[in-house]
Amino acid sequence: MLQEPLTLYKLIILYLLGRASMPLSRKRVCDFILDKGYTNYFILNQAIGELLDAGMISSQTVNERPHLTLTEEGTQTLSFFQSNISDVTKAEINAYLRENKLELISELSVTAYYDKAPSGEYVAHLTAKEKGIPLVQIMLSVPVEETAASICQNWREKNEQIYQMLTQELF
Repeated sequence: MLQEPLTLYKLIILYLLGRASMPLSRKRVCDFILDKGYTNYFILNQAIGELLDAGMISSQTVNERPHLTLTEEGTQTLSFFQSNISDVTKAEINAYLRENKLELISELSVTAYYDKAPSGEYVAHLTAKEKGIPLVQIMLSVPVEETAASICQNWREKNEQIYQMLTQELF
């Protein structure tokens, strides 16, 4: 058994990211580990920080949220030490990923962000992808930042209905 609980939490994070085979939002990683009661918020963030510092995971922003990905170094470390993770914990991780697969894919397939244009207006960039291929990409220019933020939020919530409406009207 492992001597230090923090090491076990790091291995659980590595295993979760490795089994996901896609970037997971930091919130998803935290929610899973905290919901299972493995550790508390502060220790979990320490573990994530140390994994980032050690180069075993990387962070990238997707949909204005940090997403974590397993690096090659993290994969190698996991291959050496994954036997230290209990079969029960592995089963819980596998079940979580299986049960939430569509939501996890959707988080990466639908993007929405806005930025300020040189003209002073705000441009909302909206995309929906399937298997990495863009189905629809929309850019909307609006005069107020709050409107751009609202457009992005509505796109995240209603992208399927909007896509269906567009295809019905255009085809």
